[in-house]
Amino acid sequence: MHTDPAARHTHAPLFQPKILTTLRDYGRDAFMSDIFAGLTVALVALPLSIAIAIASGAEPGAGLVTAVVAGFLISALGGSRVQIGGPTGAFIVVVYDVIATHGYDGLVTATFMAGLILIVSGWLRIGNLIRHVPEPVINGFTVGIAVIIAASQLRDAFGLNAANLPAEFVAKLEGMWAVRDTFSLTALAVTVGTGILIVILRKAWPKLPGIVFAVIIASLAVWLLGLPVETIGSRYGAIQSSLPMPGLPDLSPDRLMELLPSAVIIAFLAGIESLLSAIVADRMVAGRHRPNAEVVAQGIANTASALFAGLPATGAIARTATNVRAGGRTPVAGIAHALFILIFMLVAAPLANYLPMPALAAILLLTAWNMAEVKELRTRLSPSIRISDRALLILTMLLTVLVDLTVAIGVGVAIGLALRIRRRDIDPPEWHAPDR
Repeated sequence: MHTDPAARHTHAPLFQPKILTTLRDYGRDAFMSDIFAGLTVALVALPLSIAIAIASGAEPGAGLVTAVVAGFLISALGGSRVQIGGPTGAFIVVVYDVIATHGYDGLVTATFMAGLILIVSGWLRIGNLIRHVPEPVINGFTVGIAVIIAASQLRDAFGLNAANLPAEFVAKLEGMWAVRDTFSLTALAVTVGTGILIVILRKAWPKLPGIVFAVIIASLAVWLLGLPVETIGSRYGAIQSSLPMPGLPDLSPDRLMELLPSAVIIAFLAGIESLLSAIVADRMVAGRHRPNAEVVAQGIANTASALFAGLPATGAIARTATNVRAGGRTPVAGIAHALFILIFMLVAAPLANYLPMPALAAILLLTAWNMAEVKELRTRLSPSIRISDRALLILTMLLTVLVDLTVAIGVGVAIGLALRIRRRDIDPPEWHAPDR
């Protein structure tokens, strides 16, 4: 492992993509290592991007478009050596809500606005302020998001015949309980079997894309045995096999004002997620990211994703860690990952139609479990932690689940900063970012 010498200088240019310095002594061995890592991450990102899009209330192909367009730009222009970008679980809640309230075209406009907000934030060096966001707030809304994601997957995990479920957490649970008699033991078996396979493969061969092998096995089982479970094809029809033509979203003044709150929360989430992921990546490769360059790149990536009718995107911690473990050491790996997904869209997209919905539910249930970090959560709620921090975590989590993510973050940050000022605790904590 080697540290980028240019990263040691604190007065580096504001927007200097990491790729400009990492390629100075780039060789064939590094290129082959990055290509292999990019392929590995692409195999992991394929089913995950589709699953996140579906859980967000979007078409499956939107997840792939986002992984290609935003993933390419985040790596090409970002301030981290090994950051992998794309759609992430953290956005599922807010994206679902925006689509339900404003339609998919409203989401595209909000994502475009969020990208512009991030670009301006990066140029204003707001990326340096990440350290002042209270950690209990980050942990609280992350756990809350995990709970909502898990609840949203119960329908497919149990094979319930429950169309048009409400977005609200309690109402969604009530809606599924009302159709509990449609429970499918076959769907549950596919969900559990896929989940067990993913866990076993991850532990036995951590460098291999266990998600892909598990989903392939589940798809073959459903097809060969003729199991009565829904697939992507049966529910959504053929998945798109090419990038759409770019176009500007609706930017009328009334629409912009209507969607401004959603754009702000998307920008906030993208900034937080990307910088936390970059911090984790730094520790794994003994490097140092450029926070403001990363924020600008995230803004450009989200603006471009919106031009192609994609979803919001940010740095993905789990995929970034996969990239590092697979040998990726420069942004070329992230660029390769996006190109491999594009090749899949152009050549083999029809194969995605056979993916069983319960198998995708298993992927997202495990994603939610990883986000919640149950073992770490016990520590964060233990008596050894300040009671104010524990209360703030729980409050943020409950507001996220039962009220609204925007309210949760606003209230949590305000109370958290007030507590820090009261304690005169200005120094930032050592961040521990969840695997999401």
